[in-house]
Amino acid sequence: MRVAVGSTNPTKVKAVEEIMREFYENVEVIAVEVDSEVGDQPIGLEKTIEGAINRARKALNKTNADLGVGIEAGLYEVPYTITGYMDIQFCAIVDREGRITLGHGPGFEYPPYAVEQVLKEIAVPMSELSGDIELKKTIGAIGFLTRGKLLRKELNKLAVLMAMIPRINEEIYFGQ
Repeated sequence: MRVAVGSTNPTKVKAVEEIMREFYENVEVIAVEVDSEVGDQPIGLEKTIEGAINRARKALNKTNADLGVGIEAGLYEVPYTITGYMDIQFCAIVDREGRITLGHGPGFEYPPYAVEQVLKEIAVPMSELSGDIELKKTIGAIGFLTRGKLLRKELNKLAVLMAMIPRINEEIYFGQ
């Protein structure tokens, strides 16, 4: 099984690799740098999903992989939260037949300062708050905010696993 990931971010690539190895014996994961076409910080579920799908399709089209995987984080409006927004990771998996499966991980809220700065790009204010300029490629904002209890790779893995559900249960999702 060849799987192309629409990112070279180690937290995304490793998350995909670890989940795919749970379901396929021989897995080759290929990291491909692609543009999500939704900007660095999508706002809204539709834009976030669109970014994940764009990443998955582009990764698949750039390679001879069996599956393309895209992971995109974005903010969406949630009433009763401190800032009015939460962050969610969406995963899209696209196959050569054009089928798309989606999943997402748990949502969490960024601190007010970060949300206020979100138009700049969330990695910048969270890097400032944490003092880690490589935060996006290491533990992520979630790792900083949970004091290391949940790392970005693990958050990404949950989204990938959720997107795999229809693929590991093809008979009840696709009738095969």
